Amino acid sequence: MFAIDVPFDCASGKRRRFAQGANVQMKGASRAKSKDAYVEMSRQSFWVYLLKCADDSYYVGMTNNLELRIAQHQTGVDPKSYTHSRRPVELVWSQAFQSHDDAFRCERQIKGWSRAKKEALIRGDWYGIHEIVKQERKQRKAKSRSKEAP
Repeated sequence: MFAIDVPFDCASGKRRRFAQGANVQMKGASRAKSKDAYVEMSRQSFWVYLLKCADDSYYVGMTNNLELRIAQHQTGVDPKSYTHSRRPVELVWSQAFQSHDDAFRCERQIKGWSRAKKEALIRGDWYGIHEIVKQERKQRKAKSRSKEAP
């Protein structure tokens, strides 16, 4: 079991209302071959996670079995993967989701974030994330104004 350290809703960009330290039981992946198997899979958790690599870069991923996936990163199962040459890796943030689609959207959103925003997420610094977003908006407005000027 893994604790949900930083409850976050990627769709809204806001904190979720979970109890800190809530534990979620992970289930292995399996193909649905019956209605009962499908129901069991629908209860399964999907995880979005952030790894800090040995070269100080960050890797964002998604899985339905966090423990197994971290072990795969550590052992370097796939020599073509981003983390293979950047081991060891450290799990610095993870969040469980009830649906694959929610986890996928969150993973894609975080992958597009700046390093500063990812580090604020790791710290659980919601004010810091908000401030970074405000700075990014100001920069975009200034850039669009400079393009409009004759």
